[in-house]
Amino acid sequence: MKGLILSGGKGTRLYPLTFTSAKQLIPVGNKPILVRVIESIRDAGISEIGIVIGDTGNEIKKIIGDGSRWNVNITYIPQVAPLGLAHAVKISQDFLGEDRFVMFLGDNVIQGGISPLIADFADSDYNSQIVLTRVNHPERYGVAVLKENGQVEYLVEKPKEAPSNLALVGIYMFDKNIFEAVRGIRPSWRGELEITDAIQWLVDHDYDVHAYIHRGWWIDTGEPGEMIEANCRVLEELEYHIHGYIDRSSEVDLRVMIEKGAEVINSIIRGPAIIGENTRIVNAFVGPFTSIYHDCLVENAEISRSIVLENSQIRNVGRRIEDSLIGRDVIIHRSPIRPKSFKFTLGDNSVVGLLSE
Repeated sequence: MKGLILSGGKGTRLYPLTFTSAKQLIPVGNKPILVRVIESIRDAGISEIGIVIGDTGNEIKKIIGDGSRWNVNITYIPQVAPLGLAHAVKISQDFLGEDRFVMFLGDNVIQGGISPLIADFADSDYNSQIVLTRVNHPERYGVAVLKENGQVEYLVEKPKEAPSNLALVGIYMFDKNIFEAVRGIRPSWRGELEITDAIQWLVDHDYDVHAYIHRGWWIDTGEPGEMIEANCRVLEELEYHIHGYIDRSSEVDLRVMIEKGAEVINSIIRGPAIIGENTRIVNAFVGPFTSIYHDCLVENAEISRSIVLENSQIRNVGRRIEDSLIGRDVIIHRSPIRPKSFKFTLGDNSVVGLLSE
C-alpha cells in the first residue's frame, strides 16, 4: 500500500496565523500535525507517501524534506488550486498507480494509530473503507448514512440538514477503482470534485465500501479553538521526560516534558505541558495544557491552555494569558495601553504591547 496526505488549502479559518505558515505545520504537543500524520502512516507499515501541496508547498518541502528522518520516501504532488479532495486523488494517479492506498487529511488529529485499519483493508476484498465518527455538528462535514447491516447507503457533503451524525473524519482507503469514480463525477456547487461524490459513485456501482466507526476522539484543527483542544488531547497522551534544566527553586509536576536545552528558573509548571528545546521559563507560571515550542522565552508572566510557536517571547505580563494561539517570532510585553484581559490568536512576527500596572 501507499499513503497520500492532503496538505494544500489556505487555512483561512486560522487567519492571521496561516497568512505566513501552513496550517499543517502548526505543532500540537510540540510536533507539527503533518509530522504526526506521516508517523501514523509509517507506523502502519507504509513507506511510500505522496503529499499533495498548494500555495504553502515550499514551506512544507523545507520542513519535511524527502522523509528520510521518518524512514519514509516522500513524493510531492502540486495541486494548482484547492479543487476538492477527489481532484487531489485524480492528480495523484501517476504516483499511486494500481496500488491500494490510504488517504489522510494533513490537518486532522485522531486518537490512537491507524495500523489495525490499514491491516484490515490490506487483507480484505473491500474496494474502499471510510472512517466515521459521531459529531455534534454534522452539517460541517461530509456525512454518511448506513444501512441496517452497516454498509454505506449514501453520503452527502456538508448538508444543511444532516441525515445522520456520522461524519467522515478524513481517513479513506481505496483501491484502483477510485480513479474511475473521480472521472465519473462532476464538480459540486462549490466548484470542487467532492470525495463524497466519488465514494457515492462507488456505492452506486456496487463496489464494496466498508464503514468503520471510530470510537475515540478526533479533531479537525481548522479553527484556533479546535487547535487548542487538539493540543490538550495530545498532551494527555505524551510520555513525559526531563531532558532540560530545572533549578531548585522551581516546581515541575510529573506530567511535564522538558526538552533538551530548555531551562526552568524560579518557575512553576503544571502539567500536562511541554517546554521545547532551548526555551527559557523564568519567574513564570506555565499552567496545564500548554505547549511552548523551541527557542522561546516566558519571563515574569503566566500562561495556560495555550500554544506558543518558536522564537516567541512573553515578558512582564501582569495578567494570565489563556486559550491563546501565538505564532512564530511574536513579542508580547507590558505597555501603558489598556484593557486588562487577554485572549490571542497572533500571526508570525506580531508585537503586542500590554497594560503597565
